[in-house]
Amino acid sequence: MFTHTVSKKSSIIIFLLVLIAVGTALRIKAQTGSFVARNSIEARLQALEAREEIRKLMIDYGRTLDQRDFAGFAMLFTQDAEYGGGGNNGMTKGAEAIARLLEDIFQKNPTGVKSPNFHLFSNETIQVNGDRAVGLSKGVFVVPGDNNQPDMVMLATYRDAFVRKDGVWKFKQRIVQGDIPSAAAAPK
Repeated sequence: MFTHTVSKKSSIIIFLLVLIAVGTALRIKAQTGSFVARNSIEARLQALEAREEIRKLMIDYGRTLDQRDFAGFAMLFTQDAEYGGGGNNGMTKGAEAIARLLEDIFQKNPTGVKSPNFHLFSNETIQVNGDRAVGLSKGVFVVPGDNNQPDMVMLATYRDAFVRKDGVWKFKQRIVQGDIPSAAAAPK
């Protein structure tokens, strides 16, 4: 029968190697929010999946507005989210308050745009850091124009902060800046 005995010196070496491995794992967890090494294939895949989920969130923002689904729209934001834009002065706080703001804007239709109208998004950059992310994107608001041709009535820049809660990405902050027409060029 084969018996393997571990010397005291070997035990100390094994203990030190385990300690180094645990320390490395804890350092990776502290830096990335995960036990997965930052540049590993798994970490890169997780970042790609997060960016894709955030892109879907951005598209759902436009889809829910276009369908006037303000209950669904509110669900895209955290309860303590902040929203700047939409013609309001300052920041609107809270998912329901943000949804009410946009619902009010669409109901009043201050620019007199025709329906149906559509939000289109592009040129997004998304940086993911664990369960938080920031993004920058462009949006176009398209409405029926003369002879029922598509008419772009606004180009905007969106500056976003996202957070993942319970596995779901949501807007933590969204700031909408009108580019065309610019706030300076808008009629008063």
